[in-house]
Amino acid sequence: MSKIAIVLTPGFAEWEYAFIGGTGGSFYGIDIRYFAPRPGQFQSQGGLTCEVTNDVDVIDAWQPDTVVIIGGPIWESEDAPDMTPVLSKQLSRGGTVAGICGGTLALARAGILNNVEHTSNAPSYLSEAGGYSGAGLYVESATAIASERVITAPGIAPVTFTAEVFKSAGIGDEVVGQFLAMMATEHL
Repeated sequence: MSKIAIVLTPGFAEWEYAFIGGTGGSFYGIDIRYFAPRPGQFQSQGGLTCEVTNDVDVIDAWQPDTVVIIGGPIWESEDAPDMTPVLSKQLSRGGTVAGICGGTLALARAGILNNVEHTSNAPSYLSEAGGYSGAGLYVESATAIASERVITAPGIAPVTFTAEVFKSAGIGDEVVGQFLAMMATEHL
């Protein structure tokens, strides 16, 4: 069974993980689990209260196909947790890492975006992240980008982000195409 680890923080952007969490398990049979740098009860940007009991330190033992960092204001603050050990272990064992919106800052700080094509909210957004020197590989894109087991997306791209995360977890192109078609129907 495919596994996806979703990392949430206080003030997380619920629209950025909703399609992964809402359809990944129930429709596509993916084992989805939630983790936090500081487990506990906290609220999303929209006011949803949740409790995350899994610490990010146990992600490696679970060995997910993909580790997903969801955006939120903490990634833009001095209190941003260092995800480098978790992300580095994930890549070194052959897994995929993904970041959307503020989550791309965690990947940038870990040095992961220095050698792969990537996107985010804006090039200047990533330049604020210490450890980031990949500006020459930044791609201006309104959709998610996957490159060398690294998935990035601006906050406005939760659908294509979800599609790339599903692909990284082994969901086939035909099923991912159906997912994208289902989401596109909303916008006709």
